Amino acid sequence: MFKGIFAPVPTPFIDEEIAYGKLEENLARWGSTGLSGIVVLGSNGEQPYVDEDEKVELWAFARKHFPRDKMIIAGTGCESTRATIRLTKKAADAGAQAALIISPHYFKASMKDPALEQYYRDVADNSPIPVLLYNMPGNTGLNMTPPLVKRLCNHPNIRGIKDSSGNIVQISEILRDVPEDFAVFAGSASFLMPALVMGAKGGTLASANVAPDLCVKIYKLVNQGKYDEARTIQKSILKLNSLVTAKYGVAGLKAALDMIGYFGGLPRKPALPIGDREKEDIRATLNELGLV
Repeated sequence: MFKGIFAPVPTPFIDEEIAYGKLEENLARWGSTGLSGIVVLGSNGEQPYVDEDEKVELWAFARKHFPRDKMIIAGTGCESTRATIRLTKKAADAGAQAALIISPHYFKASMKDPALEQYYRDVADNSPIPVLLYNMPGNTGLNMTPPLVKRLCNHPNIRGIKDSSGNIVQISEILRDVPEDFAVFAGSASFLMPALVMGAKGGTLASANVAPDLCVKIYKLVNQGKYDEARTIQKSILKLNSLVTAKYGVAGLKAALDMIGYFGGLPRKPALPIGDREKEDIRATLNELGLV
């Protein structure tokens, strides 16, 4: 059920309001690619900046305007267990088929493995849709350890993990310890191929918004055992991935989308857009890949 390449899509804004017309156009283009699905309101969707009623509207809109044979995963993680359960139920009612849940992290000093384990078990117990763990140390300041994931993978409603740590050793240890049907996803295109070679089921990648076909091609080539071809593409997208993630973030990702004919627009405040010099950096890289 959970395999392939997913794009964690940005939320388009015009004058701080969600631009549903532009989102519909974007969804039509992503829907025509080889993506297995999308994540709506993951980190790249600016989830913390979107109100709860807006989130529910976004999930329902995406489900209505995205191909039915492709999956909608909702980012529903909140700081409290009860809020996460409430939002996950609303996402299910809106048509989401799974929930990607980031670890609560405001009181990170208290979020040791026992607290995180109880949080995810409580959410999974009460979720009407499958739960995917979301390990994002860069945003949360917390890392989900392989022993924690090993314990959680036995819950019948916890079906996988998106690991954005970039630690391929840790990802390999998780893959060693979990059942074959537990979906481990690379959380960045920067280590997509290494994760796939070790047994990951796919990737949830910011770069898949901009270069979905290249990311899907890596996935297919690895599964066909064509490692040399996959390696060439993997190397070619490293710079683009860096520009739209670690270096320029969501604002850089949105600028890249504008350059290739999607609508990216501006991030919601207080985030700021990137400048002209940064845009030229992105444009040059897109040109190198033949995407502009």
